[in-house]
Amino acid sequence: MSYSSSRVDDLLWKSILEQTFAHFLRFFFSDADDVLDLSRPFDYLDKEFETLFPPEPNGKGVRFVDKLVKVHLKEGGEQFVLCHIEIQSSKGRGDLAERMFRYFYKVSDKYQVPVTAIAILADGNSSYRPSFYLYKFMGTSLRYDFNSYKILDQDEFILRANDNPFSVVVLTTLLSIVIKKVSDEALKDIKHDLYEEMMRRNMDKSTRQSLYDFLAYYVSFQNPQNFYMFHRNICFL
Repeated sequence: MSYSSSRVDDLLWKSILEQTFAHFLRFFFSDADDVLDLSRPFDYLDKEFETLFPPEPNGKGVRFVDKLVKVHLKEGGEQFVLCHIEIQSSKGRGDLAERMFRYFYKVSDKYQVPVTAIAILADGNSSYRPSFYLYKFMGTSLRYDFNSYKILDQDEFILRANDNPFSVVVLTTLLSIVIKKVSDEALKDIKHDLYEEMMRRNMDKSTRQSLYDFLAYYVSFQNPQNFYMFHRNICFL
């Protein structure tokens, strides 16, 4: 197997987040339905986010997908959910915690609303697990904690038992990390298995299509022809 290009991965993550965002919130926050009004449309503030944080000129090789999303509270008002997805295969420059802190204070200052943040770590480095930023200087200190979710730590069987569609996204990513040097034939079996996991979960047609695109393209076949064979077989199921 081989990994798809970083550009393709970025687009897949952006798409799957938008198509499964309510499921995403329920997956990570057990009280999402109690606190948030998930019946109202989400507002994806990607352009505003890029204005606050222009792409870094020397960011080559460091891959991450940032999403800033506005959701509504059930009790009124607005809530911002800052979702930071790490999709690099290593820790890069190791500055995620500081970057998450800068995201938080700029977003909080600009919009003056509550902010929650989550970093999803999709790398294969078991020792890399940032969850807070700490600043200390001459008696002045500050600690910023954020939600940190390490995909490598997750249990495959628990993910399979979870009926939330976003669990298939995590399962796909987990398998891409732990399964190395697999043949195209074995990869085809894995993708069929993930497709079956997707089909047993309840979701609308557009969400299902986006989830299929994620599991189909996230890890690619060595021989591109095998993808078309896989896709054709799926169409006949």
